[in-house]
Amino acid sequence: MVSMRDDARRLEDAAVPVKLKLSASWIALMLLYAYGDIIAYFRPGFIQDVIGGEVFVFDIDQVFLLGISAYIAIPALMVVLSLILKPQLNRWSNIVIAGIYAVTIMASVIGDDYVYYYFLSALETAIALLIVWFAWTWPKCSTDSPV
Repeated sequence: MVSMRDDARRLEDAAVPVKLKLSASWIALMLLYAYGDIIAYFRPGFIQDVIGGEVFVFDIDQVFLLGISAYIAIPALMVVLSLILKPQLNRWSNIVIAGIYAVTIMASVIGDDYVYYYFLSALETAIALLIVWFAWTWPKCSTDSPV
């Protein structure tokens, strides 16, 4: 039996709409990307490589910078698109894009020897898969509710 005293201490647990879960997850994913990139500057020799025009095995040129910009722009757009797209398109775009990102994140750690990078990549992958899960399990409308 729940007393009035116990009831007064309970906190409300409001349901969070799927669109907000998706948008917030994309924000978290982008923050982890950003901090991973910032932390990379503390790696010995990294700044010298950047000054020399190279990042890991890639030359820093127009194509590289455009590619990285596009790779980061997509999750940034998903923050907004997750809130404004119609449910069906929203669901599938989140499933497909987050699935692709999960794969690319896992592939990016191959051959790296920094533990922080594995840690952040594991979190990024988990969030990308969480986005897939939120979208995949998007609740269906009941037959009673107006559309």
